[in-house]
Amino acid sequence: MKSINIKEKLSKFSKNWHPHLIATVDDMQVILAKLKGEFVWHSHDNEDELFQVIKGTLYMQFRDKTVTINEGEFIVVPKGVEHNPMTKNDEEVHVLLFEKLQTAHTGNVTHERTQTSYPKI
Repeated sequence: MKSINIKEKLSKFSKNWHPHLIATVDDMQVILAKLKGEFVWHSHDNEDELFQVIKGTLYMQFRDKTVTINEGEFIVVPKGVEHNPMTKNDEEVHVLLFEKLQTAHTGNVTHERTQTSYPKI
């Protein structure tokens, strides 16, 4: 048991859209990622996802609307809901994600950005 410094963990990687595992809580994983630009439309049939914005502004696109998540805020994307995270104006956004261990990175979609495992930092 020890504290985890989120800023220190974020300093250990620079690649966008490549999540890094920082902790597990029962059957849940706590992940950090740096996002820039637009990701991939996808959904997760059996898992919810929590996105907390550590730095910047995240725009979560849904088919019928876009929700703005500011620094210090979070959004829960319910299972089965198609979504596409994005940033604007060339801004790099830092997020903490909380999701089940078996959650696939791009859910039901295979894409060049799909990661099959997350390095632990």
